[in-house]
Amino acid sequence: MIQLENVTKRFPGGSNAVLNLTLEIPDAQTCVLIGPSGCGKTTTLRMINRLIDPDMGRIMVDGVDTKTEDPAALRLRMGYVIQQTGLFPHMTVGDNVGTVPRLWKWDSERIKKRVDELLELVGLPPGEYRARYPHQLSGGQRQRVGFARALAADPPILLMDEPFGAVARRWSSSRTTSKRRCSSATASAS
Repeated sequence: MIQLENVTKRFPGGSNAVLNLTLEIPDAQTCVLIGPSGCGKTTTLRMINRLIDPDMGRIMVDGVDTKTEDPAALRLRMGYVIQQTGLFPHMTVGDNVGTVPRLWKWDSERIKKRVDELLELVGLPPGEYRARYPHQLSGGQRQRVGFARALAADPPILLMDEPFGAVARRWSSSRTTSKRRCSSATASAS
């Protein structure tokens, strides 16, 4: 469960990105933050995984105040798809997707199998895309790689910040089917 209790984040100049937000997201539930640009959606996600800390209030994940946890350890338990994909430009698609499983010290065969499974899931045939670099992909393909990377270690929490904004219409139309497959794959891994 994720709980935000009276969370506030202000930026220099006095602007309130998030003001007194209280929110409870039960396990295994989908929560969508909807609002205009600049209303604090991205800031809220960044506070949940401690890329930034709130100025006031607290955030609890599974009953533990995130301020008491090592930020890197907290992030390893969360998948995060950011707006600009955040792929490592010096790493191949396969290495980008396998980043978190490597940090969890999965064996190389298990990582390769998971990378291939996820590339197939997002419509990028592994034989064609695994060895490519991010600069060799379209914006939509990079977003799909970012989505696959977020799912790679079967995280119990998945944070997605406009994950499909640049995805091509061809894949976008089959996204519902892909989401169902993702949900099934994630549920069966639990």
